[in-house]
Amino acid sequence: MREDGTLTRVTHTDVREPVDHTTATCRLRDVLDRVGDKWSVLVMALLGDGPRRYSELQRAIDGISQRMLTLTLRSLERDGLVARTVTPTSPPRVDYALTPVGETLSTEVSSLIRWAEEHREYVATSRIRYDNEA
Repeated sequence: MREDGTLTRVTHTDVREPVDHTTATCRLRDVLDRVGDKWSVLVMALLGDGPRRYSELQRAIDGISQRMLTLTLRSLERDGLVARTVTPTSPPRVDYALTPVGETLSTEVSSLIRWAEEHREYVATSRIRYDNEA
């Protein structure tokens, strides 16, 4: 049952969530939803420095669950931005790396992260000021 004021947005819990691809705006939003979510941005930034193993990614991203990292990597792989390579050893070694198209996005993601680092104090101060006035 939907209550007034609640959102009914589909979340990123499945790699193949249903999306209406009939309009250019919907297709654009679909891509932006993927590359703009916080976990994808962080994974792309880390892989921008070179290939990494799953465990390296998990240790480097504070607060990400194993399930969310797996879903994020699968989604990025499905979108052609990340390549997964399995080396048949015991246990198998799995590495993740950016594809050539993923590398083009990595440049943009790096700029976004740099902006966030430069302005995080400003944003934090603005939030406090806003909350105190509300």
